[in-house]
Amino acid sequence: MRKTTYKKAAIHYTVKGTGNPLVLLHGFLESKEIWTDFAEELSLKRQVVCIDLPGHGDSGSFGSIHSMGEMAEAVKTVLDELNIKKVALAGHSMGGYVGLELCYKFPMLLNALVLVNSTPFADDDKRKINRDRAANFVLRNKNAFVKMAIANLMTRENYKRFKPQLEVIKLRALNIPKTGIYAAIKGMKVRKDHLELFANFEHQKIIVAGINDPIVDYNTIKLISKRCGSEFKSLPDGHLSFLENKKELLEILQFID
Repeated sequence: MRKTTYKKAAIHYTVKGTGNPLVLLHGFLESKEIWTDFAEELSLKRQVVCIDLPGHGDSGSFGSIHSMGEMAEAVKTVLDELNIKKVALAGHSMGGYVGLELCYKFPMLLNALVLVNSTPFADDDKRKINRDRAANFVLRNKNAFVKMAIANLMTRENYKRFKPQLEVIKLRALNIPKTGIYAAIKGMKVRKDHLELFANFEHQKIIVAGINDPIVDYNTIKLISKRCGSEFKSLPDGHLSFLENKKELLEILQFID
């Protein structure tokens, strides 16, 4: 594992393989470890960089709000350290928001963008209110929030099916300081709407959606994909495609140019 610094916070990341770099970004309450098996396989043919976003995994925090723009700049700091000028990127959930912001801030950087269980839409007013409630809940009882949030990411059947793997994800999430969780929630709340940006992105773009995703509405994201001229990949399960539909997602990522 390697590290660099952004705003005096340590940003940890891993690198495997060489050539044609691909960045994999995790989602909220996750860490770079969700991509470990993906990196092992994908790095046989290319360089794969997995990053702990600020306030998550082994990376530090730098403020009370981690905006998606600041997270994108932290990712750019890693890429600069590795002297990467062009990169493909796949981001799960919040990682997709960060990928879109990276595209916005550094338009010449990305040559492919994959949104996994994610959306280019900003939060609507109702969602913003729910973000504030969640942030306040974190301050009162972080552990209860983490357990509830992770339990709500898939169907009850899949929760039972993947319980051992979810326990590992939960334990890692419980180690995230409440300041990191709070800052990420506040950052997601104020993120920009990047629908037009995604529609105008002229390189390879893919949206991966779960039919039973309780967080990102499947039918809405399917319409967004069509509107934006994006490839659309439908998977049969919930919000954690990297776990619930691992084989299918790996196959999709293997065909990123």
